[in-house]
Amino acid sequence: MDDRIRRHAEVLVDYCTEIEPGDAVLVRAPTAAEDLVVALYERIGERGAHPVTEWLNPRAGRAYARAMDPDDFDTKAHQLATMRETDAVIMIKASENAAEGSDVDPAKSQPSSRAKQPVLQERLETRWVITQHPAPRDAQRAEMSTAAWTDYVYDAIDRDWAAQRERQQRVVERLDDAHTVRVVSGDGTDLRLSIAGMTTINDAGKRNMPGGEVATSPVPDTVEGEIRFDVPLYRHGREIRDVRLVFEDGIVVDHAATHGADALRSLLETDDGARRVGELGVGMNRGIDCVTDNILFDEKMGDTVHLALGNAMEECVPDDRPFNESAVHADILVDVSHDSRLEVDGEVIQRDGTFWFEAGFDEAS
Repeated sequence: MDDRIRRHAEVLVDYCTEIEPGDAVLVRAPTAAEDLVVALYERIGERGAHPVTEWLNPRAGRAYARAMDPDDFDTKAHQLATMRETDAVIMIKASENAAEGSDVDPAKSQPSSRAKQPVLQERLETRWVITQHPAPRDAQRAEMSTAAWTDYVYDAIDRDWAAQRERQQRVVERLDDAHTVRVVSGDGTDLRLSIAGMTTINDAGKRNMPGGEVATSPVPDTVEGEIRFDVPLYRHGREIRDVRLVFEDGIVVDHAATHGADALRSLLETDDGARRVGELGVGMNRGIDCVTDNILFDEKMGDTVHLALGNAMEECVPDDRPFNESAVHADILVDVSHDSRLEVDGEVIQRDGTFWFEAGFDEAS
């Protein structure tokens, strides 16, 4: 076994989820990630904890979704019960066919997402992390060789996370005291929103591995303006490209996509909260330097800002602030490396992808 796989398992068990003796650990993984699951079991065993694996089979999931009547989707009580008894969840991504669910009726995604919502809420109460195991299909989507993709994944994961956290904390402190944020990019993006009273999180690899972003949740009804997204969104095996959204009073009032418009419409119609923004994220991982059509990596790029349509992040919304609830949480990215700026209370803190504390900020256009 590649030593980097064991190192990956160590990071997930020791740093991300901090597994302790006696913990009930759920590992959710596709069969393409079997090597990482084996390494995880070894590390979890050394910790004296108790793992169980939920093997993900996209082909079986496709068959199930195609056979189901939309009215028959319901929360799986046994899955919900398992999650309630779980202390930590390690979720692994690895594709054999990223488009496996592309021929499932989009109308079924809404009831399916709603049925999964109670399980999602229980999972958010655990110590959880999402990560990536390098697989050939993901390499193909990233337009890399399998070897290059494997190096890319491990280079992004095996980093000095303490130093990354310290660097990101500078942006956290600016956003924590802020009221308004404005994102401007090219001719198609000019978006304003309030984050007054919200909490900002420093994602340095605890919930996402790799980590590398600063994120918060906006006040739901304050999002105004227009935004165009440069990086594709993938939903249930469907690609959605060149998304354009127009917001009024926090709600998407107009939308378009050059590819996957039906899938975008289905996403927005999931529930009332799906037309609102649940997250504003700022990528800060300089070790991730190119788009790979993999949101776990792309949203951490240092030259990107992203919004998530749908459910807000509980850790960002104090009890006395409005919370946007939805069965979906879909991240969409804007490339801010050129002709762009990020303003906080009227002050530019990032220009053309460069932060105010980085070399070249004053020279950026």
